[in-house]
Amino acid sequence: MSTTTVQNQTKNNNGTATKPQKTYGKIVLTLHNCLLPESIFKQTPSQVDGLDIETETDLRILGCEMIQTAGILLKLPQVAMATGQMYLQRFYYSKSFVRYPMETTAMGSIYLASKVEEKPCRIRDVINVFHHIKQVRAQKTISPLIVDQNYIELKNQVIKAERRILKELGFCVHVKHPHKLIVVYLQLLQYEKNRQLMQLAWNYMNDALRTDVFMRFPPETIACACIYLTARKIGLPLPNNPHWFLLFKVPEEDIREVSLRILQLYKRPKVNPEELESKVDALKKIYQANKHIQAQKDREAKAEEKKADSPAASTSKESKRDIKKEKSPKTPPLSKYHSSGHKKRERRSRSPYDRKRDYSSKRHKSRSRDRELDRSRERRMDDKRSRVMSRKYDDYDRAKSSRDGRDSRDEKRKH
Repeated sequence: MSTTTVQNQTKNNNGTATKPQKTYGKIVLTLHNCLLPESIFKQTPSQVDGLDIETETDLRILGCEMIQTAGILLKLPQVAMATGQMYLQRFYYSKSFVRYPMETTAMGSIYLASKVEEKPCRIRDVINVFHHIKQVRAQKTISPLIVDQNYIELKNQVIKAERRILKELGFCVHVKHPHKLIVVYLQLLQYEKNRQLMQLAWNYMNDALRTDVFMRFPPETIACACIYLTARKIGLPLPNNPHWFLLFKVPEEDIREVSLRILQLYKRPKVNPEELESKVDALKKIYQANKHIQAQKDREAKAEEKKADSPAASTSKESKRDIKKEKSPKTPPLSKYHSSGHKKRERRSRSPYDRKRDYSSKRHKSRSRDRELDRSRERRMDDKRSRVMSRKYDDYDRAKSSRDGRDSRDEKRKH
């Protein structure tokens, strides 16, 4: 096999020169979670549009909570809910909360996550569940969602949000979750029978989805941090000489940083959705006004460029008038009295016979029109008569058939 490949290579080298290879954009597809650089966390797209850090964090927490609640009501597995929350977090590190509404993006995230995790659900169910969550949160009377034009528009927005998420993620929808790692690590530490330890570590993991921990650290570090927090809370001793987390190649500094970020989540006050919506709406109005002003400026700049490029811009008013006169076609005479004398003579010299012939041709045309109208009326009347007659015959046939049927029944009864 090796000799044949070498011979083929020599033939290609001796023959014609090979075509130059095309260069494409760099695409990296791995089974590892994509971690974002530190520069993205310092200035997100929402902060560029004027949204402060605290409001942005509250919006992220609110979106993740809605996805978690909707997943429970839709009876989706925890993996699908976690995937949807990861999609939401990743999306808003490339797009702004001001330009893209959070609720629609949350619907698109969980809808896409249900497909990826092979537990698909209908868009109608997702919209109904989010409508129910909003009513419960606002303490309103629970009423079903009416299928009208607003519902159709919302459905289209959810489909567009799903496509937008796919585009921003580069269709790389794979997410490696640390939930299985917790079970494996506890089995290695011989604590798999301790249900309290496993359940608390799992709870810390689900709460960590509302933070930016999954965008900063790999899942192995997060799994070790959840076990570390649970052991500290329960008071369970873990191997210390050497440290147990060195077995999984995780540094202690990263574990402590992840633990601090998870614990800071519990110190935050409860999120008020109405205040967040009012802040986002105010910034959205400012953004739309600036966009409108920018569009007007662009139009004016384009108009000025066209004027500068056109040759008639440098000419004076008098030269413009001369050009218009040359370009304008000669106007026809206003009436028969403004025409030339030759045409007047022609009109006067017309004989009375010619005038009579023109009059007779006009009368002939009008008579032919009247005849066509009469014929069309007669046709319509004939059609109406034929329909009426056909109906009468049909009624007669039906009556006759019904009588025959009655006679046959009477004969059978007599027999």
